[in-house]
Amino acid sequence: MMIVALAIKIANTEKGKTMKNYDIVIIGGSAAGATAATTARKHYPNKSILSIRDAKSVPIPCGIPYIYGTVGDAMKNLIPVDNMMGAANIDVLVDPVVKINQEFNLVLTAAGETVHYERLVIATGSHPVVLPIEGMSLPNVFPIRKDVNYLQTMQSELVKAKDIVVIGCGFIGAEMAEECKKSNPEKNVRVVEVLDHALQVAFDPEFSALADKALTDQGIELLMNQKVVKIVGVKKPESVLLESGVSLPADLVILGLGSVPNTDLAIGAGLKIGPAKGLCVNRYMQTSDSSIFACGDCADKVSFFDHKPSALRLASIATMEARIAGANLFALKRANDGVVGCFSTVLNKKAFAVAGLTATEANKKGYAIVVGEAESINRHPGLMPGGDLLKVKLVFEKGTGLLLGGQLYGALSAGELINAISAFVSNRMTADDLATFQAGTHPALTASPIAYQLVNAAENAVAKLSQ
Repeated sequence: MMIVALAIKIANTEKGKTMKNYDIVIIGGSAAGATAATTARKHYPNKSILSIRDAKSVPIPCGIPYIYGTVGDAMKNLIPVDNMMGAANIDVLVDPVVKINQEFNLVLTAAGETVHYERLVIATGSHPVVLPIEGMSLPNVFPIRKDVNYLQTMQSELVKAKDIVVIGCGFIGAEMAEECKKSNPEKNVRVVEVLDHALQVAFDPEFSALADKALTDQGIELLMNQKVVKIVGVKKPESVLLESGVSLPADLVILGLGSVPNTDLAIGAGLKIGPAKGLCVNRYMQTSDSSIFACGDCADKVSFFDHKPSALRLASIATMEARIAGANLFALKRANDGVVGCFSTVLNKKAFAVAGLTATEANKKGYAIVVGEAESINRHPGLMPGGDLLKVKLVFEKGTGLLLGGQLYGALSAGELINAISAFVSNRMTADDLATFQAGTHPALTASPIAYQLVNAAENAVAKLSQ
């Protein structure tokens, strides 16, 4: 009680407002914050919970590229956060947090609110990577920010733009390029990438080459092995200068370069930062202060495979971590074994999906590997409606037969099959396990049980493992 009394005194001194008290406070209302709040309610039904976020509207992170083509409006790409919080009896405060006082368990907001917590969850997300080059601050140079007003401004400028340059050809860059072209095929869309192929960080070369083709077949120009050195312009971009000397016309530039953890509040509070520049957390998602948890892009991560720092930041990882943090607030129930990494996208109506390690990554980590592959149509007979080829590539550890990862290309059903592969990896299944697991099949939904790609890829690997 003495600590709470001191906290009230500090609150009244700093802000002049009456302090609010909650058992649980969550900072952040996107994928991690919303999931942590609803998870906490399920595990602690009698606790008082407050969700604090910066803005009224919260965009769906993975849906942002599709605002500019398929969806057509930033307001149609929103997480229904208030509905979620209301259904879970969670209070909401829309007001940026400006300070965390971990000594007295206080959160202070921009409008002067002071909140006392017993447990705090930090889910402040990430900032987009911005290149340290001239021209980055020009209007019409757009890093991808999770802010609805910003995204609407970007959309209004994209409508007027003729020459669009996308810097970076990972998932966000590739999807943004495709959606910009889809919105108006007459636009000139060019993508600049320092690596050899699109999606190269996530896939093996043969899959990345297919991604290149999926983009170029739509009239998108790819400039690979190229580095941007300057964005030229006065009131807005006029061109993008490459290290090779090539100058690309541009009246709008999009940055698809990934993200870095948003740890501003955490650093201000004196919490420990980890080797990957996110909040340092243990297996239970606790920070250096045991009453403060962190999850999502702002938290450091380790690989499932070697427990070394990982730069992976995905909504699927964020929600997994949030379910661990939300459950552990008053009793440690769940642990994080590290990030497997599970990605998927669609380019030119073909799915690209990956979970775990590619052959390239496994070799870099020093694994001796065996690869199993299979390809067949995803219906039986193949003339059934919706039929499309699906290619499966699985990577196994040679000595143990453990599944390390898988990649898929082709039929859109890959989007769900990759989730099964991720589960197989995290549960340490072997090639024999996959070759003999009981898969449900149906002519209108899957490949034939005789030609089931996942099983046959595993069986092909088993044959190699026995050699």
